[in-house]
Amino acid sequence: MPLLAYKERHILSPQQLRKLTEHKYSCFSASLLDPLLQPWWNWLVAQTPLWLAPNLITIVGLILNIVTTLILICYSPNGIDPPPRWTCFLCALGLFVYQSLDSIDGKQARRTNTSSPLGELFDHGCDSISTIFVALSACISCQLGHYPNWLFFQCFCAIALFYCAHWQTYVSGTMRFGRIDVTEAQFSIIAIHLVSAALGPEVWLTKIPIVGVSWNYTILLFITFGYTLNIISFLKMFIQGGSGKNGSSVAGTSVLSPSIPLTLVVLPALMIAQKSPDNIFTEHASVFILAFGMVAAKITNKLVIAHMTKAEMEYLDWSLLGPGLLFLNQYFNCIVPEIWLLWFTLAWSTQDLLRYCAQVCLEICHHLRIELFRIPYSPKVSNTISVGSQSNFGADKNGGTSHRKSKSKAH
Repeated sequence: MPLLAYKERHILSPQQLRKLTEHKYSCFSASLLDPLLQPWWNWLVAQTPLWLAPNLITIVGLILNIVTTLILICYSPNGIDPPPRWTCFLCALGLFVYQSLDSIDGKQARRTNTSSPLGELFDHGCDSISTIFVALSACISCQLGHYPNWLFFQCFCAIALFYCAHWQTYVSGTMRFGRIDVTEAQFSIIAIHLVSAALGPEVWLTKIPIVGVSWNYTILLFITFGYTLNIISFLKMFIQGGSGKNGSSVAGTSVLSPSIPLTLVVLPALMIAQKSPDNIFTEHASVFILAFGMVAAKITNKLVIAHMTKAEMEYLDWSLLGPGLLFLNQYFNCIVPEIWLLWFTLAWSTQDLLRYCAQVCLEICHHLRIELFRIPYSPKVSNTISVGSQSNFGADKNGGTSHRKSKSKAH
């Protein structure tokens, strides 16, 4: 496909835009921390100016989270060099701010009567990017760079499980949060950063008395346990079947169909990391994870759109160009330095993701006649701040606890 055609064509068809307008957000949550944090979120949204658009709240939190993580990465790009303590504290602060703002954007939308399907998509899009940086920052903070295989496993598990959460939504039509899920994981990572800030990142390499195992191995066990619980919950989907005809997905496709794009990201990443003659993952872990993470974020966003528009998901994507070149370069005995192609993959996948998200947002804004980062009228305060209205659209995953089986969480 010519690149010019890729730039000019519309991403969403008229039928997809119509389905998007009809989309209603469905969610079930059994989170342990969400009910405890509701008073904080309700107080915070009450202090938020009425003119502040919900999507602007989300993007500000994301930018702060990314910036604080990039500062940490600059001091420890391979996860081996211990970063300064203050960078770990900054990451904890950045993640806490992002988590808080991400939890009130839907409340702000209901408060100002500006709910729309775009809010759900925008929220999930920001989360797909945040997941990469949060997972990487946690691994650097507890010095997992000393164990490259574990570093790869933890980061790519986090990315894959985020994709699987939306895979399950694409199949069942309902997003489900378990007792130990996103909120619990975020606060666990905040705790890791705070320990590193207080005692130094090197503390995770010390041995536990009597047991003789380092502290970061203990962290790995707990995180892996959390991953296992989520995987078990995800696998139940194949037993229960989808909400579509004959147990298919919401789009009438096979429940296994979303596995193809994920495989096209994770499998090449694993092969490239293991077979690299220059040990590209070990030497440039942060760049590697960010590069493939951006590719994963792109396919996750396409999966979210496929769910919201009840459309079949495309398997091949331009974002796979970078991983494909890295794979072919290894096949031909690395005729181009691998680090050059890795940086190209990061640059290409980042601009491809941003351009795709921008184009989709513009098309939805034009169709719904709304603005992305501005409330084009004087909003009136709504009474539904703490309780999510079932008629609203969105993805504020922590908004409203009264309607447990159908919490409208976005804007």
